[in-house]
Amino acid sequence: MTRPARPHADAREHRTHDGRGHAALPERRASLWLLTAGPTVWALHFLACYVTAAIWCAKAGSAGATLGDARTALWAYTAVALVAITWFGARGLRGHRLGDATLPHDDDTPGDRHRFLGFATLLLCGLSFVAVVYVALAVAVIGTCR
Repeated sequence: MTRPARPHADAREHRTHDGRGHAALPERRASLWLLTAGPTVWALHFLACYVTAAIWCAKAGSAGATLGDARTALWAYTAVALVAITWFGARGLRGHRLGDATLPHDDDTPGDRHRFLGFATLLLCGLSFVAVVYVALAVAVIGTCR
């Protein structure tokens, strides 16, 4: 007696083919590097802001010196970081919405693993966005080299 064919959850998903005609799994097209992109951008923003402020204040010499042109650079760092995190978060959201599977994405299938990684990327980017805003609050509140 043969077993009835069970529809596979990933059969409806969009798959691309590599040059040899094999279906490429979503994990092969995406990388775990995307998962770390949001926190990496936050860390670089944090480092750039504090190093820029430290160098500016060291060159200013007095404790009451204003940040002046350094504030413009700090706001530019913040804008670039927020745009980059938003872009990575959008890529994570696209990965989360891959296919037509329903929540939760806890099946042992390549598509669900891809959707889970997309969701985790989206959440980490959201956390990183908030962290960048908190670093920027220091720029907004503290205008001198105290």
